[in-house]
Amino acid sequence: MANRKFRRQHSVGNFILDFYCPSEHLAIELDGQVHQHAAAEQADIERDQALQELGIKVIRFENKEVFNNLQAVLHEISGCFSK
Repeated sequence: MANRKFRRQHSVGNFILDFYCPSEHLAIELDGQVHQHAAAEQADIERDQALQELGIKVIRFENKEVFNNLQAVLHEISGCFSK
């Protein structure tokens, strides 16, 4: 990942981010089936907005995307890096 360091289960305020890259201010969230329900989707939207207000960009992937197409996931993440 172009020598970027990522932290797992990183705390930001009341939130715990699945993965966080401090140098890029980038959070990566991996979502299972529980996130497909309306209440969870709304909570995710509000959470992402709160993190964006702190200057953190959030990208989300379904767990199955990581297992089924890891290279595409990694490509999308690296596309978020500053040059």
